[in-house]
Amino acid sequence: MNKEKEMVERNIELSAEFSRYLFEHPEVETNIPIDAEIVLLPEFDKELKKFNLQLGKNIEEDGGRVVYIRIKNIRPKALSRIEKIEFESVAN
Repeated sequence: MNKEKEMVERNIELSAEFSRYLFEHPEVETNIPIDAEIVLLPEFDKELKKFNLQLGKNIEEDGGRVVYIRIKNIRPKALSRIEKIEFESVAN
C-alpha cells in the first residue's frame, strides 16, 4: 500500500471517531464555521498529524478556511456491547 493511501485510510477511521464525538458533544459544532474545512491533528499519531497539517496548509494556500482540531488522545477500540445473540429461522 502506498503512503498516501495509508494516510487516507487512517483519516477515514479518525474522521469516523470524530463524527461519533460530535454526536455525543453537539455543542462542539458551534466552534466550526459552516464554510471551513476540518483538519484533524492527532497528537498520538505524529505521521498522520504531519500529513494532515500539510493538507490544511494546502487548503489555506488555495484560499480555503481551515479549522484545525487537535485530538489529544483516543481510547482503544472497544468490542461490541452485544453480549449474546440467537438465530431464528426465516420463513421463505
